Formats: sequence, structure tokens, C-alpha cells
Amino acid sequence: MLVLVVDSSTPAVTAALVEVSADGVVPRAHRCTVDARAHGELLAPQVDAVLADAEARPRDLGAIVAGLGPGPFTGLRVGLVTAATMGQVLGVPTYGVCSLDAIGYPAALGEPVLAASDARRREVYWAVYDGAGQRIAGPNVDTPAVAAERARGLAVTAAVGDGAHRYADVLDLPLRVEPRYPDATALAALAAERIRAGAPTEALTPLYLRRPDAVAATARKSVLP
Repeated sequence: MLVLVVDSSTPAVTAALVEVSADGVVPRAHRCTVDARAHGELLAPQVDAVLADAEARPRDLGAIVAGLGPGPFTGLRVGLVTAATMGQVLGVPTYGVCSLDAIGYPAALGEPVLAASDARRREVYWAVYDGAGQRIAGPNVDTPAVAAERARGLAVTAAVGDGAHRYADVLDLPLRVEPRYPDATALAALAAERIRAGAPTEALTPLYLRRPDAVAATARKSVLP
């Protein structure tokens, strides 16, 4: 089955096509551009590009997988709205995966790892994975110092992700070079069981982990001098 994968939870805007079968997940086409300010401008053209690269059309898709975050509001919702809209128009199921899982799962090589992405405001989104790639803590948003303390308490021996690179001095853990951003094949692999089983479509609920900065006014302001 041909599956579209999208993720816009980090500065890396990702679209990919994979083939999901009983034998596993095989990448077919992949586009990724790192630009924290252009999620809306980049994602749709990249979806078109991966379809063209694989000589496929939207109606060839059997499912769509989207990274749920955590991530900043504006960027994250681009991928989720794109996935939900395409799924509804094409009549195919959509499945969500925690974006940090697509960093920590492929990086866990028999030892616990901390996966971290940049949350801005000098904070990180983080989660901890055991040696088999299963999430055992998080996702949370905290300062790097708090994430480091929690990681030490869980006997973490390495860190991975863009947030880990940005705050390597605070985390004080050996760095895994890849994946720096959510891996599209890992996103599909983490949803593969649901895809093969033909599970019902899922609501793509974003993992913001923060309240929005914008708040409703509590009182009217006078415009009189």
C-alpha cells in the first residue's frame, strides 16, 4: 500500500511516500527542507514533488501518516491540516504518530536515549526511549537542565535530535548524529500495524504541550480620550 507521510513539527518540513506491506516499510520518495519560517509555503509543493518522483497520483494513496508533534503551534498545524484535508478528500484513513518517537525509535540501539527537539524560549520538547525504542517518559516541554536531570534518573546514555545538538553543553550526553529531525520511514513504521489492519481513521490531535500565546481580552478597552 502506498502511504503519504508528512511532518511539520520541527524546522524540517517533510513529505515522503513509502510502501507498506507485510514485509515491512520501503521508502519510495522523500523531500525535506529545513526552514522554520516556511512550513505553509513548502509542504504542499513537497507533497506534489514526492508523488511526481514516485510517478503516483493522490488517488493511489491508501493511507496518510502525520507527525503529531510536539511542536510550535503555527508549524505543526500545517502538517496536520494538510493530512486531515487530504484524507477526507481522498477517503483514506489518517494516522498520527508522536514526532519525537520518529527520532528516538530509530536512534535506540540497545541503550536508553533522550530525544529532544527545539521548543524555542530556551526549552526543549523531550522524551526518553528504552533500548528497544519504546517511549518510557514524555513527551514533555522543559528547560534543557530539567530534561537532563530526568534523563539521568532514567539511566540515559545518549541524546539525539536537533534540541540535543542545540543544548549539548547542558545535556552533557554523547550525541547521536542522526536522526536530527523526525524520520519519515520511522513515522510510517510506527503506524504500519494500524495501516495493515485497516484501522479506522484517527483524529489528528496535535501535541502542543503549551497553551497558545494569544489570549482573549478579558475586558473592553475604552477608546475615548
